[in-house]
Amino acid sequence: MISSSPLVDWLLESLELDASLFHVGRYCGGWHASTQGMGRASFHLVVQGHCWLHIDGQAQPLRLESGDAVFLLRDLAYRLSGDEDATDACAQPRRSMQALDLEAGDGVGLVCGFFHFQSGLSSLIVDGLADWILLRANDPAAGAARALFGLILEECRRPQPSQALLERLTHLLFLYVLRQQVHAGLSLGGLVALARQPAFAGLLERLIEDPGQPWTLESMAACTGLSRSAFFKRFNELAGQSPGQVLLALRMRHACQLLKAGNTVEQVGAQAGYQSVAAFTRAFAKAVGVQPGAYRKQQGAG
Repeated sequence: MISSSPLVDWLLESLELDASLFHVGRYCGGWHASTQGMGRASFHLVVQGHCWLHIDGQAQPLRLESGDAVFLLRDLAYRLSGDEDATDACAQPRRSMQALDLEAGDGVGLVCGFFHFQSGLSSLIVDGLADWILLRANDPAAGAARALFGLILEECRRPQPSQALLERLTHLLFLYVLRQQVHAGLSLGGLVALARQPAFAGLLERLIEDPGQPWTLESMAACTGLSRSAFFKRFNELAGQSPGQVLLALRMRHACQLLKAGNTVEQVGAQAGYQSVAAFTRAFAKAVGVQPGAYRKQQGAG
């Protein structure tokens, strides 16, 4: 088993995401549901009964029981349905959800929603994860996740479940599931794969600690003991991104933290490794979507 390193833990803890519910309720009879085509990551928690998950390209459907959860991190071609047969599932209509009834003897109760991952470092981390992740209620290694799922079930039993609480609990549930995957030694790509390689972990730690240093491809390669070309090739293979893209994401994360702390745009640009305010402003606006001064005011630091 590969245990989680402090560096891998740091990456998972740096994952910035928002969870938003789009429905809580129950399906029964003939039905199918999907968020395919919406271009968003989604989650589906089974809180009562069972249903079938059909993912295009998978030979067999997956039966989801109460206490199971599926996290779809890409815009996959999939559908949930009460039918095991894929053809029958596709033929079923899309129905409106009924009110949730955890005591019902048929159908399925679901808590469904979307994940939004912040651009930059979070997107790079997510890019290295599997397309979809399944949590099983009977997984003996998922004790913490099961405890969180229990809190979700308790909230669903209330006459009017709190949307804010369900979103926060689902957010935490997903982070625990990711940690479980890392501790189980499952094959993960992206920055997590990079952090698991001793030759690259040291470099990644230095980039995190001091992203504003005037890093070059040569200086980064020197930290790994590889030639410039071998370093660039291996880095891309492991991370799925270039060293420059990872460095930019770390610099923007560092800049956001400094702006939130009340530093001026000039101070932040210099500490993030930019030679001029104009160069920093261009890079920040392109990566984050707003000017650094506007971001500082949004965070209440202006």
